[in-house]
Amino acid sequence: MTETTHQQSPRAGDGDRSPEYRLAQNALKGLRQDLFHDPFAYRPLGPRPTTGPILRLVPARTRTAAERLPHAVVGAIALLTLLIGAVSGSEPGGDARALLSGLLCALPVVATLTRPIGAFWLSIAVSPVTALLNGGGHDWPWMPGAFVSHLTVLVVVALRTRPRTAVWMWVVTAAYAVLADVFMGGSYYYTNGGPMLVTSAFALLVVCLWHVRHTARQEVTAQQTVTEQERSRRTLLEERTTIARELHDVVAHHMSVVAIQAEAAPYRVENPPEELERAFATIRENAVAALTELRRILGVVRAEDYEAPDAPQPTLADLDALLVNVRDAGLTVEKAVTGAVRELPQGVELSAYRIVQEALSNSLRHAPGASARVEIGYVLGGLGVRVVNGPMPEPSLVKPSPGAGHGITGMRERVAMLGGEMTAGPTEDGGYEVAVFLPVTAADKGDA
Repeated sequence: MTETTHQQSPRAGDGDRSPEYRLAQNALKGLRQDLFHDPFAYRPLGPRPTTGPILRLVPARTRTAAERLPHAVVGAIALLTLLIGAVSGSEPGGDARALLSGLLCALPVVATLTRPIGAFWLSIAVSPVTALLNGGGHDWPWMPGAFVSHLTVLVVVALRTRPRTAVWMWVVTAAYAVLADVFMGGSYYYTNGGPMLVTSAFALLVVCLWHVRHTARQEVTAQQTVTEQERSRRTLLEERTTIARELHDVVAHHMSVVAIQAEAAPYRVENPPEELERAFATIRENAVAALTELRRILGVVRAEDYEAPDAPQPTLADLDALLVNVRDAGLTVEKAVTGAVRELPQGVELSAYRIVQEALSNSLRHAPGASARVEIGYVLGGLGVRVVNGPMPEPSLVKPSPGAGHGITGMRERVAMLGGEMTAGPTEDGGYEVAVFLPVTAADKGDA
């Protein structure tokens, strides 16, 4: 038996290219992206930042003028290149060719303000033209004006772009200098390609070092900002943890004592009335429920990544149990429901329940002995909630408890979060009314 092995020839794009090939491919891609992709795109030079430590000390009018300082510097260099180009020809300033040579030298410098990459290619194209216009000159391939112009263009464009673009511009300049010397420089006495390459290399090296330093400073500033934010968050979390621990130690202890005493109180009285036993049982249930809510809320305060328990949140279906609990606490309350009862989004159900709960708690605290009424209205565009209590009876054995107003604030925040409306204020008979409308959009109805 003969075994035959078939080897498939490598195909392009299979990732089997050599590292050198991929390096050259990436280099050419970078060259195309930096110098050939839309080279004459409009990229105006922006104003100079005036947030430096020195400019902060000068008057506002001077700071405004300093914003255009780069434009003024480029304009001054353009004027200088125009003069050098006009007076360095075969007939310095003596004919139209000298003026045209100066204008051609200044044009790429001015173009760096709006089209930086295009200005570089324009400078390359202008160099042989100015040399040919001044046929009797001794400089090749850059006349003095073109030399200053091209060097200025390299520096300005490198400042406006990035170090990789500066490297590619220097490579193209070197290629142009070599080709100009080989094919067209034979009749000239002196070629300045070498001085151009050396001078531009040092200038671009300084610009690249500035870019590296500027980038490093920005990264350090960003890192410092992130570090400061993390430090602030850690300090806040530590403060929250401390507050949570203190709340737990103080409030949980007293609530536990209340629950234990409420459970033990009926056994301290011989043949206690049924109403007394039921009252102490209600006190204990409320204390245990408050402890559970306290631990859940403190868990949110303690840990930033706290996960809420899987226990379902209360809805309007639990409203009857809430009213029973409130009646056991001594508040006479009745409920009225209008409209077609339907299931609403969880956020609306929970907010409505909490608003009713807080309104009834306020009635217990601020108007002990008064009666209350809860009205729930299912309408086409949402849910209406109205909780109103009457005035506190006179005389009353129980004094109202003072409050800080956080309950009403919490209600308004819940309503604002859902985009609803709320009114709260005293009634004509001396009571208090809370009226809320929670909208339900069409999307929410579909989700429900």
